[in-house]
Amino acid sequence: MKSKDYKLTQNSIQGKTLFISGGTRGIGKAIVYAFAKQGCNVAFTYASSADSANDIVADIEANYGVKCRAYKLDILEPLTYQDVYKLFDEDFDRLDFFISNAIISGRAVVGGFGPFMRLKPKGLNNIYTATVDAFVVGAQEAAKRMEKIGGGSIISMSSTGNLVYTPNYAGHGTNKAAVEAMVRYAAAELGEKNIRVNAVSGGPIDTDALKAFPNYEVVKDEVVKRSPLSRMGEATDLTGACLFLCGSESSWLTGQTIVIDGGTSFQ
Repeated sequence: MKSKDYKLTQNSIQGKTLFISGGTRGIGKAIVYAFAKQGCNVAFTYASSADSANDIVADIEANYGVKCRAYKLDILEPLTYQDVYKLFDEDFDRLDFFISNAIISGRAVVGGFGPFMRLKPKGLNNIYTATVDAFVVGAQEAAKRMEKIGGGSIISMSSTGNLVYTPNYAGHGTNKAAVEAMVRYAAAELGEKNIRVNAVSGGPIDTDALKAFPNYEVVKDEVVKRSPLSRMGEATDLTGACLFLCGSESSWLTGQTIVIDGGTSFQ
């Protein structure tokens, strides 16, 4: 198949395949369901809860009639993506879309989540590994498979924490800026393979990950105050951009970051 013959629309994702990292909660889970509802086969990774992953697989296959599979992945060991993709190849015969979404939290970000004067190399390096390194390896493996079918779309989820000061977010914010830069480089080099690469940058989204922040209520109040829409973002607010970036409507859009933040970054 020649790359120029490769066309996708949101109404024709049926029978195509999405692979997303971190698909059991929050934004990732919302994306999994959004694509499944469009008739797209879905593969996703999970960190630890096989039961939650299996419940999602069963629910999607029962309600949407698509193939769904889940694979365990340690995002702090990005090279293990290669093993996961081998399992993926046993289950699916094509890959059209890859979304790098998984993040780390808890002890792994100690030294990376906090005020500037408390930042430590180990925590910062862990965030870089899970954000940038994982995107690179996941996207490289995806591109190899997309090239075989004439093209595809790769997305990295990002956040406006690299644009707007957010307390304790320096480690994450700087690494989101880094992954957006990597997206632009990937787009420049993968375009000849008809593979488009973009980022979706969300403002503070009301997920379990945000609720784990010690200053969650302060962040929530500030977001509601700053947004012209007077509300927090929901995980489903980001799914439309992901569907758009995988459709022919965005066929000349690559190397860009789409910001979805309820207008908060302008205030």
